[in-house]
Amino acid sequence: MAQPKVLGIVLAGGEGKRLMPLTADRAKPAVPFGGSYRLVDFVLSNLVNAGYHRLCVLTQYKSHSLDRHITQTWRMSTLTGNYVTPVPAQQRRGPRWFTGSADAIYQSMNLIRDEKPDIVVVFGADHVYRMDPAQMVAQHIESGASVTVAGIRVPRMEATAFGVIDTDETGTRITQFLEKPADPPGLPDDPDATFASMGNYVFTADALVDALERDAADEASLHDMGGNIIPMMTADGTAYVYDFADNVIPGATDRDRGYWRDVGTLDSYYDAHMDLVSVHPIFNLYNYEWPILTSATQRPPAKFILGGLATESMVAAGAIITGATVRQSIVGMDCRIEDGAHVDGSVLLDGVHIGKGSVVRRAILDKNVVVRDGVNLGIDLERDREKYHVTANGIVVVGKDVVVE
Repeated sequence: MAQPKVLGIVLAGGEGKRLMPLTADRAKPAVPFGGSYRLVDFVLSNLVNAGYHRLCVLTQYKSHSLDRHITQTWRMSTLTGNYVTPVPAQQRRGPRWFTGSADAIYQSMNLIRDEKPDIVVVFGADHVYRMDPAQMVAQHIESGASVTVAGIRVPRMEATAFGVIDTDETGTRITQFLEKPADPPGLPDDPDATFASMGNYVFTADALVDALERDAADEASLHDMGGNIIPMMTADGTAYVYDFADNVIPGATDRDRGYWRDVGTLDSYYDAHMDLVSVHPIFNLYNYEWPILTSATQRPPAKFILGGLATESMVAAGAIITGATVRQSIVGMDCRIEDGAHVDGSVLLDGVHIGKGSVVRRAILDKNVVVRDGVNLGIDLERDREKYHVTANGIVVVGKDVVVE
């Protein structure tokens, strides 16, 4: 059987309000992660590693840094017609911007008509995980589904915060798609677990086009993939679930197999970073059999001088730690941590400068933040709350270019 022609569409237009102030000046998928990456690098790496090399990234909100990152980083060989291209909102269907994720694809229907794919893979751009989408596509074709939704098993009583997938007795065909239900349904083989939607979909191209056109004609619709398109196709009886637990990634360890993190809040963004830095990380960035790809940085290696020390931490290129102690933290590119400073359980994005004798504990500092000499951050949360955002879990978040005095 000939391989299907696959077009990948990445939904990257979200505003990301719950990640403010990190999204005050950038789109959510452009938010830096792990010292070297942007969030969008995870979905693009998964698609490219799976052999899908014709990818469109739909952007809208404050997209300049995202568009630039994709254009400069994700360059495919044009000799065989491959591409990764940002596609901004263009008002192709009238004088309006995208009103929802389904409308974003509907307004970009020319991408599908020009490419004429057999299969359209529609993935979100703001999750941290490894996945081989080709395995999901193979199940989709074998099942004869019009749409296949990736589902991750979560404890049933914790699923109230997700879009939830209810299935028939086989555990494969979707019977209901429920948005944040108060009483999530159990699985046929595990009544204490349920499928949460990962926001990743595989469509038969003709079925997707038909569903988008029907949805566009419905004035009562919110034009959302999870809220409208999937329930519509579920009602047609042609929607199936793909169990993420069945996905096998080369080089995965027992500890990080099946890892998936929605980093839609500041606390989950922080927690995902802490998953990286232990001796045996919950998510292992050092799996070179399924690499997470990003731009090559023209920086010298990180430097440690005058007794500078970092333990259970990741330190990016260009950083200099001078006589300071860093513990269980992520230090981004070009950071400077001065003599006598202590950084503990924190996430420092690129260009952060920590002054002499300062203490930074359980904090997220956006690009180019300067902490003056002798300042304590994350010690007195009541005082920090007067100037900065402090999350429900007590993480202090300082926005881009702020000087902490």
